[in-house]
Amino acid sequence: MRRREYLKFPGNFAGLTVAGALILTVATPASTVLAGTTHSGTSLASAVRLSSGPSGVSAPEAAIANARTGAILWSRELNTQRPIASITKVMTALVVLRSGGLDNTLTIPRSVIAYVNEYGASSAGLRPGDRLTVRELLSAMVLPSGADAAYTLAQAYGPGISAFVAKMNATARALGMPRTHFTNFDGLPYPYRTADYSTAADLIKLGRAAMSWPAFRAVSAERSYHLRSGSGHHAYTWYNTNPLLGHYPGAMGIKTGWTPYSGHCLLFEVSLGGVTLIGVNLDSPGKGTTVNGVDATRMLNWAFSQPNT
Repeated sequence: MRRREYLKFPGNFAGLTVAGALILTVATPASTVLAGTTHSGTSLASAVRLSSGPSGVSAPEAAIANARTGAILWSRELNTQRPIASITKVMTALVVLRSGGLDNTLTIPRSVIAYVNEYGASSAGLRPGDRLTVRELLSAMVLPSGADAAYTLAQAYGPGISAFVAKMNATARALGMPRTHFTNFDGLPYPYRTADYSTAADLIKLGRAAMSWPAFRAVSAERSYHLRSGSGHHAYTWYNTNPLLGHYPGAMGIKTGWTPYSGHCLLFEVSLGGVTLIGVNLDSPGKGTTVNGVDATRMLNWAFSQPNT
């Protein structure tokens, strides 16, 4: 049978079959095999393999969990606070989703151009005066990480920026995210470098909450979105910045993030063989602004290879 290589990330890889799909796994150092069982009945050999963790993960803060239960399978600095860049936009989306009105139409404000220019923000290229539905604006925000779309949504759903950010922090408290705080709606480093911060543990909770909404799941899984020109708006095409989509089997989202102060960040979810995993890596190394999927890939390959995942 022909072996199909799905993953193109660097590293020392070996084959792993999950539900009939061959993916590549990062080779890990051999663990010491011990005889006997743990108090829970799990063999000590399996426990050692599970506790050893993925090899080659560079992010100083990272975690991977069972998406259904939230159980953490492996983590590093689980509760250490760090800036999260555009992963912030997941909370922006969640506040909008909880407020409703996905088919409502919003007008892109003229002030969005000055905002994007002032902060050098990532943009979906929205044109002032165009009228888009809230659902379309979610795609514009999540796929190309459009701060212009986030700005438009925050202005409308606050109403006003301050009121919207207050809703973001209230939602974080409601979700049990005690080490998270937002000062803006898009993750840009203002008014200070660590303006929006969170932890790996809190972001797992945020990702699970957002992915419980079918509308968000659909948006975060889109590799691209094309909106034809129509009454009240120009044509737009947006591409998803998530490096796992189309490269890792079963990838379903969630959101990238990058600033010079946060490094490469990725909140992700993948489903294979009836198992769904959710994970996050913060401040992963990488060149330029394009977030890579190396750390996420190594965590996923390790987790899917565990006997008790």
